[in-house]
Amino acid sequence: MSGSVKDVKSKAELDALLRSDALVILHFWASWCDASNHMDQVFSHLATDFPHAHFLRVEAEEQPEISEAYSVAAVPYFVFIKDGKTVDTLEGADPSSLANKVAKASGAINTGEPAAPASLGMAAGPAILETVRELARDNGSVTESKVQPGLSSALQTKIQQLIDSNSVMLFMKGSPEEPRCGFSRKVVDILKEENVKFGSFDILSDNEIREGLKKFSNWPTFPQLYCKGDLLGGSDIAIAMHESGELKEVFRDHGIENIVSDEVKTAKPDRKGGISENSGLSEALASRLKTLINSSPVMLFMKGKPDEPKCGFSHKVVEILREENVNFETFDILSDDEVRQGIKDYSNWSSFPQLYIKGELVGGSDIVLQMQRSGELRKVLENKGIIKKDTIEDRLKKLTTSSPVMLFMKGIPDAPKCGFSSKVVNALKEEGIDFGSFDILSDEEVRQGLKVYSNWPTFPQLYYKGDLIGGCDIVLELKSNGELKATLSE
Repeated sequence: MSGSVKDVKSKAELDALLRSDALVILHFWASWCDASNHMDQVFSHLATDFPHAHFLRVEAEEQPEISEAYSVAAVPYFVFIKDGKTVDTLEGADPSSLANKVAKASGAINTGEPAAPASLGMAAGPAILETVRELARDNGSVTESKVQPGLSSALQTKIQQLIDSNSVMLFMKGSPEEPRCGFSRKVVDILKEENVKFGSFDILSDNEIREGLKKFSNWPTFPQLYCKGDLLGGSDIAIAMHESGELKEVFRDHGIENIVSDEVKTAKPDRKGGISENSGLSEALASRLKTLINSSPVMLFMKGKPDEPKCGFSHKVVEILREENVNFETFDILSDDEVRQGIKDYSNWSSFPQLYIKGELVGGSDIVLQMQRSGELRKVLENKGIIKKDTIEDRLKKLTTSSPVMLFMKGIPDAPKCGFSSKVVNALKEEGIDFGSFDILSDEEVRQGLKVYSNWPTFPQLYYKGDLIGGCDIVLELKSNGELKATLSE
């Protein structure tokens, strides 16, 4: 077996092999996964480079008992075992990290030193070098760390290129000329007052970037402001840094040049309220509007009253706020034409309803609806102290009961990201069962929390009315026995 890769066909066979004192490296793979096939070539060459270690392949879906024993949740996945104990793991297609880990586990190099086995050098031959080059093109460089969980290497590269495209980069809703939410508008105003040149990207135009950036930055809301590739934060942080003078210092320290523009000079925002000044408003009216906006932590300027809305858009926002269990006040803009016209200029927002949270304009009905659907509205309300933040257990309880049949999977039903998830989706569709789903790759808190909540370490996980049914094997067994549909309709 030394110098070659052996396919493991059963748990009993693996247990026998693990009795050896030698280093054992398991490669969990799937035939449908291109990354697995690429890494398999690297794995085979490493077996030649390190003949004293045992290199074993496990087809993850064909050996569920072994996969569950090592908590395999994605492929390719590597487990390093010494003296019967797991000493290291690696998830994802990263040739350099795999070579380093093999070398360290075998004692060929010291911790912190780079590995340089033949698999990554000229002795490997053209086939493996081309494989590494392909992975390098996908990942940016084989010497970089592996992509962040839930992000493809191509998407990570795309996001990094966008962030690096300008020294100051703002990911916002809308454009600087037409912001689509009050928080984005405020940061635009701040940057204009700072007289800095900045680039922007409308996250409403590309949902892949929008969702990917949340995970890339580990920052759940927008806007997001970057300086020389580093995340500064969202609107609250930008406002605080601007008002303290810290933002100007950051730009100066990073060599960000000021620009001179008549347009910038005439569009200075009000530092306190976050609303652009307008010479067309009398001081008395501006003061009245500011008082109205701040009369409640959540303030809605609408047509009609909450119990008698006079337009569908206002009705929708009222419904959303009630669904979020938010206490809010309203002002009927049909009752006062001075307020109705004045607040358009005051906020530089031409339509109604207008929703404000802690004095900051959030936006109109389309923005509020979109924020609710993405979960961003709840995060803003929590961050502003309007509502109590759910514990992870509260959140998981709501998610598991959000649909009678609920599937926690990798990817989405139309594009599963693992074979196990794909099999469960197909089983449910073949039985004609309606179900909701949640992509656990999009939220690491949910992914890890659900393992503890359910006491079930792998994915997918299928729930019925909040109760766990099981994973891929159980679902397929129920289907083959003709019991799946009955189980999910009791």
